[in-house]
Amino acid sequence: MRPTLSRRSALALTGGSALAAVGGLPTRAHARTEDWSALADEIRAEFKWAWDHYVDRAWGKDEINPVSGTSQSFFIEGHDLGLSLVEALDTLWLMELDEEFEAGVDWVKTSLDFDVDAFAQTFETNIRLVGGLLSAHLASGDPVLLAKAKDLADRLMKAFEASPHGLPYRYVNLKTGAVRDPETNLAEIGTYAAEFGVLGQLTGDGRHYAASKRAMKHALDRRSDLGLMAANIHAETGEFTSRNASIDVYADSFYEYLWDSWELFGDREMKGWAEECVGAISRHQGRRYDLRLWYPMVDYETGEVTGTSQTVLGGYLSGLLAQVGRAEEADLFLTSYAELQNTFTVIPESIDVRTRQPRGVRTGLRPEFADACLHLWLTTDDDRYRALVATHYRNMKATSKAAYGYTSLADITTRPMTQGDNCPGYWWSEQMKYYWLMFAQPKRVDLDRLVLSTEANVLRGFVRG
Repeated sequence: MRPTLSRRSALALTGGSALAAVGGLPTRAHARTEDWSALADEIRAEFKWAWDHYVDRAWGKDEINPVSGTSQSFFIEGHDLGLSLVEALDTLWLMELDEEFEAGVDWVKTSLDFDVDAFAQTFETNIRLVGGLLSAHLASGDPVLLAKAKDLADRLMKAFEASPHGLPYRYVNLKTGAVRDPETNLAEIGTYAAEFGVLGQLTGDGRHYAASKRAMKHALDRRSDLGLMAANIHAETGEFTSRNASIDVYADSFYEYLWDSWELFGDREMKGWAEECVGAISRHQGRRYDLRLWYPMVDYETGEVTGTSQTVLGGYLSGLLAQVGRAEEADLFLTSYAELQNTFTVIPESIDVRTRQPRGVRTGLRPEFADACLHLWLTTDDDRYRALVATHYRNMKATSKAAYGYTSLADITTRPMTQGDNCPGYWWSEQMKYYWLMFAQPKRVDLDRLVLSTEANVLRGFVRG
């Protein structure tokens, strides 16, 4: 059975509705000064402005370069699969940009073909294209979108079937089914269950979900006595190829999809694994550095710290902690990132947790902080999380708005910050959607039923009609 309580109700029953009293979060008085509706209108207008530039300068291309007004491929050099277009579809639908949504769907129906004799990254292709097509189908009901999602998922299945352990190879040829790169990681073997399970619900074909769960179980069965997994694994030998347990690079969405499989499909085994894994992470990876909570890499068998970096990707864990009922810990970890936002304006791509200083100067329009704030807001109704995201949005607008859209940054330490020249495809699916959902009163989604993929594709919660 699927869970029947809303997120807000479920968290209240676990005693997690009250925020931890930690520094670094906005006050409720500050949050009350915001005009959320006006902010939502602004975000919709900015998304429409950026979309118009994509249409004019990069229509059907994978990604736009917003400074130069050029474009670039993502999956296959010289062959575009409309990545940004597909990623944008359900965001356009939620924002009621119907003319733009229909034009995008028309392009998919007439121009998107996956019978390409070239290798594509299995993981990225699933979360971005299969997920984007599924969410657009759930929004509109268009059967062609579902058929294309299934066609692509069937091609990706070759990456699972080629492994003796059911662990997908990193790359698969979309036309021939040939595979390559067996040295893979938790994220790239374990981020399929949400999309593949929804596909199974819609088509009645359970093969895809079964394959995705088998791959996850293979890694889970190799947990150490501490309950931790190493981040890297080999698709042919089935063995871990490193000793580092990580919450972010090489591992992040594996943990998200355990919980999502419970929310989407009522899979109690996946729920149990999620709670066990998050509990092990909490007990054996959590460390305090200068009073701030971080989760650096540790040896998966001993729990000893093996590296003191933490990436911006790790922000998702705050949201997952809240979802599994660890609200105080979620707040403490979020505060560590909120402090980085206050200090650097844009959260660095990676920091050294001992010094809280950047390990590099580039960053790529990262959405994970807003993602975590959305989940915390959904589970508490506390507007302080909205205030944090309002700052995240305004800082992005101040630093990343370019002539033809929003761009990554080449150096966050300069003033003004030095812009790069690329808008990653996930920008269209992730942070602008997070902002919109938190600030608008969306008519086309039920926030109590909402389930988003790791790429922020809406996989449950649409309201149609």
